[in-house]
Amino acid sequence: MGALPLGQKTDYVSEYDPGLLFPIARLDKWQDMGIESERLPFHGEDIWNAYELSWLNEKGKPIVAMAEFRLPCSSPNIIESKSFKLYLNSLNQMRYKDAYEVQALLEADLSQAAGAPVTVIIRNVDAMESLVVLTPDYCIDELDVVVDEYHPNAQLLTIEEGAVVEERLVSHLLKSNCPVTNQPDWGSIFIDYRGSQISHEGLLKYVASFREHTDFHEQCVERIFIDIMTQCKPESLVVYARYVRRGGLDINPYRSTHEIVLGNDRLTRQ
Repeated sequence: MGALPLGQKTDYVSEYDPGLLFPIARLDKWQDMGIESERLPFHGEDIWNAYELSWLNEKGKPIVAMAEFRLPCSSPNIIESKSFKLYLNSLNQMRYKDAYEVQALLEADLSQAAGAPVTVIIRNVDAMESLVVLTPDYCIDELDVVVDEYHPNAQLLTIEEGAVVEERLVSHLLKSNCPVTNQPDWGSIFIDYRGSQISHEGLLKYVASFREHTDFHEQCVERIFIDIMTQCKPESLVVYARYVRRGGLDINPYRSTHEIVLGNDRLTRQ
């Protein structure tokens, strides 16, 4: 971790440099959680959005855009977020024919760093306006519960006896800390499942218990997925986190018992 660019004095370069990308192996954290890389217990992606993408056209005129990146959850590496930002900034003074040339460049470099194919969509600013959405899902945040644990405790997750249900639960109280800088990462979590009803009160206390937890976004979502599967044993489950942006990037991982492709609609806090 000492080699990470996070927390270090930063020189912002003005020449394209894919060497700025810093991959981090997923394997160590998977092993800590008892996950076998050859038999992942989930499907999913990490959806990144960049809000500070810019380059020059062939006449030197600045172009600004936003980009969506999708990394498969099975990729050997995640990409450290500050290195991602520094890499994107290295395009600022470079000249490219059009957005398609930039897209191809990004896909090649990010796929190399992640160790698996990464897809990129570049959108102009006007197109991003249509992605803001309000969801009608049931938010559990107003439940009156006592919270006294601030490190993840899977035992807080329980089920209610009764019929099988199918529901989507939402909490905006997810907060964890960066494992390098200890800066807070704020997010919203969506739990979409079918099975014995999960105690709403227990789930809210469990989400709140991440408040002092230290992990990357992707690892928090995988821990939540594994804990719910282990404690509640639903027939199907999707865990999807939408994190607030930091440094011009937001990270939105999802993990599922089945293969799905989720959209990229933003929440109002994003």
